[in-house]
Order: sequence, then structure tokens, then C-alpha cells
Amino acid sequence: MVAPTTAVPAHDAAPPAPGAHSRPGRWIDDWRPEDPAFWAGGGRRVARRNLVLSVFAEFLGFCVWALWSIVVPQLPAAGFALTTDQMFWLIAVPSLVGATLRIPYTLAVPVFGGRTWTVVSASLLLIPTLALAVVVQRPETSFGVLLGVAALAGFGGGNFASSMANISFFFPEKEKGAALGWNAAGGNLGTAVVQLVVPLVIVSGAGIALERASLVFVPFIVLAAFLAWRFMDNLSAAKADPRSFAVAVREPHTWVISFLYIGTFGSFIGFSGAFPTLLAGQFPEVSLSLAFLGALVGSVARPLGGILADRVGGAIVTVCCYAVMIAGAVGAISALGSHRFGLFFASFLVLFVATGVGNGSVYRMIPATFRVAGVGRDAAATARAAAGCIGIAGAVGAFGGFLIPRGFAISTSMTGSLVAALWVFVGAYAVMGVVTWAVYARRGTAMRTARV
Repeated sequence: MVAPTTAVPAHDAAPPAPGAHSRPGRWIDDWRPEDPAFWAGGGRRVARRNLVLSVFAEFLGFCVWALWSIVVPQLPAAGFALTTDQMFWLIAVPSLVGATLRIPYTLAVPVFGGRTWTVVSASLLLIPTLALAVVVQRPETSFGVLLGVAALAGFGGGNFASSMANISFFFPEKEKGAALGWNAAGGNLGTAVVQLVVPLVIVSGAGIALERASLVFVPFIVLAAFLAWRFMDNLSAAKADPRSFAVAVREPHTWVISFLYIGTFGSFIGFSGAFPTLLAGQFPEVSLSLAFLGALVGSVARPLGGILADRVGGAIVTVCCYAVMIAGAVGAISALGSHRFGLFFASFLVLFVATGVGNGSVYRMIPATFRVAGVGRDAAATARAAAGCIGIAGAVGAFGGFLIPRGFAISTSMTGSLVAALWVFVGAYAVMGVVTWAVYARRGTAMRTARV
């Protein structure tokens, strides 16, 4: 006789293991990072796996975003007849497009899923890389076509926003800052790597083969898309919240912080893009292989900004960064007047370090600012405003990557020198420093008391 089967009540069924896929497409419906048992029982492992693969894809995005920064100085040797203004346009337009794409890329993660969008966004990097490989072999290519192909590199700039949005859903609040810090630093390093690798790759054979500048990254892009498809996960819990942007848009601090972020992150991207061309134009006797050091020290310095901000307050650190940036710009002006490469190079390294530290400190200011500004408001509204501000400031700040090269182009065209642009930057940093002090660091204010 067969014993009757006893059904197990649904409420007695064991919960799914952390990271278990509930439906095709590697979707996870049960994700509870704030639950210590869930996190320790496998949630942390899943989150870290997604973080590593996200960093890899974002790193390649920055590589593609920065490709034209190191290719442009090589174009004259490859037979292209370009004016100084045209060369700076080719450097600036990827930042313009990348900044514009940041908010749409952020919203794409909740709509399509982090894994799915990482596969798509990584695959899109093949378009600018293959297009660049084609046009750089044809010196007769018109400037308009070159500009259009350079604009495609902006796809890489959007990757940062979607990567940061995706990873923020995986980690608990107490570990989110560290995870996002690693994610940002890993991505920023792509700028330094591309400026180190490309000059070596394009001369590895006979003559200069500029097409290798982008083709070398194609296998890695394909690998990143495959790894994301095979091993990353989509989270059902990653829900779009347009209210975060609506609340942030109405908050004045969003626009103040976005203005400050133009000075830090915008300067980092802008100087990273322009630095190789500045070296080639002002000191042609110097190897371009040194240019990568600027982006490298700026990327490595970013986590330091967050650490210092946690100890003494983000506003104080940010004011100090603007002061150092002023000193760096003045040093570069002096170096141009005396044609001293050592001083010019050292001054720009100081600028890069200060922008990197400032990137970390300004980002740390955002949640602290909205906690203070949100007194008397709904806590959820405060959190939404801070989240929206992060997205808006990241997009607005990236426009600095367009403004810096265009500033150098206008200065060169009108005065024949970079000095005028550098003085404008000095003035801008002074204004930003004063604004930071007046709004967030002035003694006796609630912001200073809270060590924003």
C-alpha cells in the first residue's frame, strides 16, 4: 500500500537561496541585502560577482570614451590636415555626448535590468571602436565625418551612469559607499590605461597604425558582453523612481552641487582628454607615453577624497581642492611663460590629484547635504532627492569634459596661447571655492555643524 503524500504548506517551504534565479534571463525576484542572514548566506557573493563584471564593462567604457584623447594628437602624423580648433572639437564632443547619455543610461537599468543593459551597453562600444578603425586609415575623411565618429565614443561615457545605478541596488547601505567607490575608481582608470596602451600599440609594427588604437579593445569588449550575459544578474527590486529626479530638480542644492561637480569631475575628464594634445602642442619633444600619468593619479586619488571627507567633512576638503587646483593652474601658466616642461607636467599632476580628491569629496557631500536640507520633510522624499541629485550632478558635471577642451581651443584661436583659458579656469575655481565655503562650510551654519 502506498502511503499518502502530504503536501507541504506554502508558508513552510524553504526560501530560495540568495541569488536564486526565479525566471529566465537570470532574474532574481528575492533580493534582501539588508537581511544579515541573506547577505552572509550568499547575497554578498552574488553582489561581488556583479560588481567585478560591472567594473570590467565600465572600465572599457571609459577606455572607449577616452580613445580620441590619445588618437587626435597622432592624426597629423597619419596624414590628416586639421586645425587646432578642429582637433579640440574631436576631443570635446565625446564628453558632450557621454554627459547627455548619462540620465537615459541610469533609467535604462530599472527598465531592462542591470545584466541586460550591461550586455547592451558593452556591445554598443563596438560601434565607436570599429568606426574609428575605419576612418583613421583614410586621411581624406572629412572633418564632419570624423566629428560624427568621435561623437559615437560618447557611448562609453554613458556606461558609468548605468553601472553605478546597477551596483547601487545590489549592496546594503553600510557597504554601498565602498562598492560604488570601487566601481567609480575602476572605471576612471580606463582613461589612464588607454593613454598608456595606445601609444605603444600603434607603433608596435612598421610605421604608425592608428587603427590598432581601437581594434586592440574589440576582443575585450566582446568578452565583457559575454561575461555579463553569462554571469551577471537582473534584479526585480531595481525599480525606476522618476520621483527622485522630480524632487531633486526642485531642490536648489542639486544645482549648487552640480555646479561644483563641473569643477572637479568635469575638470578631470576635460584635462584627461586635452592633456595629450597639450603636451604634443607645447612640448613636441616629449613622448606622449607620459600623458597617462595625469588620468592615473586623478583616478587613484578619488577614493582618498571620500576618506578625507568622512573625517573632516566634504565641504572643507572640496574648498581645499579648489585652492590646490588654482595653484596647479597658476603653475602651468608660469611653465608656459618659461617653457619649462618639468613645471608644466608637475602642475598638471597637481591639478589631476586635486580633481580626483574633489570628485570623492563632492559625491560624499550629497547625502549629507540632503539629510540637513531634508529636516522637516518626509524621510523618503529626502532619500529620493539625494538619489536624484547624484544622477543629475553626474550628468551635469560631465559637461565639464566638453567645456575644458573648448576653452583651450578658443584661447588658442583668439590669443595663440593656452594662458587665457587657464586664467579663466583659475577664476572659475575661485568662484566654486567661495560658493562651497559660503553654502556648506561657513561657520555657524547648519551645514558646517553637520560637517557636510
